[in-house]
Amino acid sequence: MTLSALVAPQLPFLRRYARAMSGSQSSGDAYVVAMLEALIEDPTLFDSRLDARTAVYKAFSRIWNAMPIIGRADALSSSGAERRLEQITPLPRQAFLLTAVEGFSADQAAKALGMDLAHFSKLLETAGREISAQVATSVLIIEDEPIIAMDLETLVKDLGHECLGNARTRGEAVEMARRLRPGLVLADIRLADGSSGLAAVHDILESFEVPVIFITAYPESLLTGARPEPTFLIAKPFEEDMVRAVISQALFFDAKAETEAVSAS
Repeated sequence: MTLSALVAPQLPFLRRYARAMSGSQSSGDAYVVAMLEALIEDPTLFDSRLDARTAVYKAFSRIWNAMPIIGRADALSSSGAERRLEQITPLPRQAFLLTAVEGFSADQAAKALGMDLAHFSKLLETAGREISAQVATSVLIIEDEPIIAMDLETLVKDLGHECLGNARTRGEAVEMARRLRPGLVLADIRLADGSSGLAAVHDILESFEVPVIFITAYPESLLTGARPEPTFLIAKPFEEDMVRAVISQALFFDAKAETEAVSAS
């Protein structure tokens, strides 16, 4: 397959990423054009050892990180998410966007940025902390396994959020949520008394809107078309980087995050 045939299908997604990175479509497109010109001049910029999408983003990242800002807008658009994005430092911003928006795994994103996974994990953690500084919130965990609940609580706190506690049953979850009004819910599906975390979330969402991340060993339980729809889903056993990325994504793009943020005391 020719280089152009490998690159062309990736360009719509790359333009989206470039816009988010640069702050405007025109500026982002200028970087995409610069990458294409560089590929024409030196085809080895395309790393054929990687899948096509990762290789294209790797080539783009080399151009992005080597060049000054091209035609950057004075400010990002009026979207609250885009204003928050500008406040994330450059490399952590790339790590966040590659995982949370472009859908790369941590391993793929690390390769796209030309670094090892350990370095990438630190960037993703930094992005999570910087996002939390803007949209820190309170988190309710619904999980019947104590060790997993403790791991999630540690991740939540490390990112700068407040953990309200852990519910092990549907009844506990609904009562705690209605009383404490969390800004984010992390929910398992199968709970200690045989009840359903999905049903608990349904009950909670009848009282108030809140972003929910399902973390489950039974993802097929959510693939039924029934509400609530699993906008955010992490399969067990989970990777810590994935949990960090999805928590940051859920809060970063939630329209209510700014008004429900808790101030650090």
